[in-house]
Amino acid sequence: MKLFVYHTPEQTPSCEVPECAVAVDVLRATSTIATVLAAGGEAVQVFSDLDKLMQESENWHPDKRLRAGERGGSKVSGFELGNSPLDCTPEVVHGRRLFISTTNGTRTLQRIQNASAVIAGALINRAAVVKYLVEKKPDNVWIVGSGWEGNYSLEDTVCAGAIAHSVCQHTNLPIDQIAGNDELISAISLYLQWQGNLLGLLHHASHGQRLLRLDGYEDLKYCSQTDILDVLPMQQEPGVLKKFN
Repeated sequence: MKLFVYHTPEQTPSCEVPECAVAVDVLRATSTIATVLAAGGEAVQVFSDLDKLMQESENWHPDKRLRAGERGGSKVSGFELGNSPLDCTPEVVHGRRLFISTTNGTRTLQRIQNASAVIAGALINRAAVVKYLVEKKPDNVWIVGSGWEGNYSLEDTVCAGAIAHSVCQHTNLPIDQIAGNDELISAISLYLQWQGNLLGLLHHASHGQRLLRLDGYEDLKYCSQTDILDVLPMQQEPGVLKKFN
């Protein structure tokens, strides 16, 4: 098994398709997706385009759908939800499909949707992601950060490092045997430096600072936790993620 880290979806090879791809958007799309499915949501369907989201969601009964839209960290007007996982309580999402479009994370999921297995990973469900990788042993795995509008982000890279480091621990393989590129080694190094203060790292991250200006401290606190949700969001059809059993 070789793991590759790509800091943004734009950096992934355009002429290759991996056996497994893990989309990471710690702040906050993949954290929200994991939370929705853990809370009993029927599925999460992702869109990069808001108009397409509205059009597709019209095919669902209003009682069976939720629309979530986020741009620049803020909720889009006219949508029930933004991109805060804390709003996705069982009372709100149970039995319903979340139609979601965000600034960064949903673009990543659409970029990797042709992989044989597509997973949404975050710090909060890291252990579930690692368990799948260790048990299934895909030959090549892309861990793709969402970044911010095409740029590098600390929080996604540290999550990639957290996943890769845990894979090393569970397989007893040295880093050089699983590393597909240098970015993976740097991601593990970042995680080892900050593993005891992930919330502090998120405060340093540019998007973390952006969310703090939008009163998003509780989101940062929630998203900085590791292994609190035993849920693996996996793509069942292009753009549609459900809980993997």
